Amino acid sequence: MRAVHTVYETVEDSLTAVCTVMFLVKESPMAVPPPQPFLQQNRLLRALSPATVHSLLLTLQPVALRLRETLITGGEPIGALYFPLDSVVSVISTLADSTTLEVGTIGNEGMVGLPRFLHANSMPFTAFVQVPGAALRMAVEVFDQAVAEGGSEFVGVLARYTQTWCTQLGQHAACNRLHPVGARCARWLLQTQDRVGRAELPLTQEFLASMLGVRRTSVTDVARQLQHQGLIRYQRGLIHVLDRPGLEAASCECYNVITRETDRLLGPAHTESSVGLHLAT
Repeated sequence: MRAVHTVYETVEDSLTAVCTVMFLVKESPMAVPPPQPFLQQNRLLRALSPATVHSLLLTLQPVALRLRETLITGGEPIGALYFPLDSVVSVISTLADSTTLEVGTIGNEGMVGLPRFLHANSMPFTAFVQVPGAALRMAVEVFDQAVAEGGSEFVGVLARYTQTWCTQLGQHAACNRLHPVGARCARWLLQTQDRVGRAELPLTQEFLASMLGVRRTSVTDVARQLQHQGLIRYQRGLIHVLDRPGLEAASCECYNVITRETDRLLGPAHTESSVGLHLAT
């Protein structure tokens, strides 16, 4: 097998990466370490030194995350931690009347299951797959041991990621309260595109409305406006980003705040060895 350099442009390309992960899992019924290029796709893991990464290599298992798959259920024990590669996970709050609202998203910059690092066994939110793709899985017992034995560097990187997560939560709260739906939608699409590394995003307007906490009609109006401006194309549950600079201009300041803080704490989003790497036979 060899590593190839690819930037995903379509959903089908992303599914190729997922199938590659499934091939690795199928060929090795026991947990197998991921190939080295996989580690470069997750920014949290990429921030670690080669020696620390090598010590974690055998504890990570490649997995394919499916659309709407629940990784953590609110109030239930966290059983595993996930490091997304080109998948995106939504963390949602469910109110007493069954209304749901996204409180944050996690992609290749971080880790699903952060409360475990903070010595919590559960969280009141549910984490499910928003955009399918590849990830690296670590059993919770193994994670606890890695934190205990991994030295100050692993703990330090996890602490810095905790700060990026807190920044995202705070900025999202301000954004949801103060900024118009159009700017929030542009910010959300930019963040999602950053994480999956391709221009085509499998998203329905109904799903996007649920994540933004607005009525579907509001998202329909915004999508129509963005499409009229030539920034996106929406068709059959797919949103294709056509004009990235234009979408950045349409977004609120929150996108740049979150991006700058993440870059400062975890390093740049893209390096020569990490852009769109996956394995092919």
